[in-house]
Amino acid sequence: MPALAPLADAAPPVLEARRLTLDYVTEAGSVRAVENVDFSVGAGERLVLLGPSGCGKSSILKALAGFIPATSGTVLVRGHPVSGPGPDRIVVFQEFDQLLPWKTVRDNVAFPLRIARKLSRREAEARAEGAIARVGLTRALDAFPHALSGGMKQRVAIARALATDPDVLLMDEPFAALDALTRRQLQEDLLKLADELGFTLVFVTHAIDEAVLIGTRLHLLSPHPGRTLTTRDTAHLGLADMGTPAFESLTREVHTLLFGSERGHV
Repeated sequence: MPALAPLADAAPPVLEARRLTLDYVTEAGSVRAVENVDFSVGAGERLVLLGPSGCGKSSILKALAGFIPATSGTVLVRGHPVSGPGPDRIVVFQEFDQLLPWKTVRDNVAFPLRIARKLSRREAEARAEGAIARVGLTRALDAFPHALSGGMKQRVAIARALATDPDVLLMDEPFAALDALTRRQLQEDLLKLADELGFTLVFVTHAIDEAVLIGTRLHLLSPHPGRTLTTRDTAHLGLADMGTPAFESLTREVHTLLFGSERGHV
């Protein structure tokens, strides 16, 4: 009987947090925001950080981006410790005013590519135009930020992030300040882009239905200080599943895990 071929090693996580603990120093002393949080994100996964207000979701995202140092524990990207910001992790924030007001949409998206100095101006603009087309803003290439709606500005911010081709896209409540219709449209657009491009995503939100919609996996956090409660797979429920018994059942389950029988936003 021929010998069996050895099993291939599983692909390492793109992003890991290992016993991540974060403290802030205030006038009253040190305040613990996050304690011993562990998770990993594989290639093409969409991990959503979800928990009560003040549980440290945004702090975790800032640590993943390298904006703040860990008090203890570590963040790894493809097995390498994170020591600061880098082009392998790009953040899209909630605020609309992430764009340079004196630059056009095209130039805003091309700007980080030009700063990196790895592409010529023509190459950077071509890549920027491709990313802008992906978010449906080709007609606004030469528009300035003051002429854009909030939703359009967020599309530009997403295009700018995608144009850099990061290992991980980090999104901190990017749709929270938008009206309901624009928010739903951008949720749909993000899911279509994720299916098309297969990028790895870590997404912070206050809304449990949005978490279930966006995520392939949910990482649930306890009240302050944030600790890992559990990680829940979403079974890839998506837009077509909204309103179905499976979607509603998972939403109720997540509510129960976080709050018991309480319903509403996180």
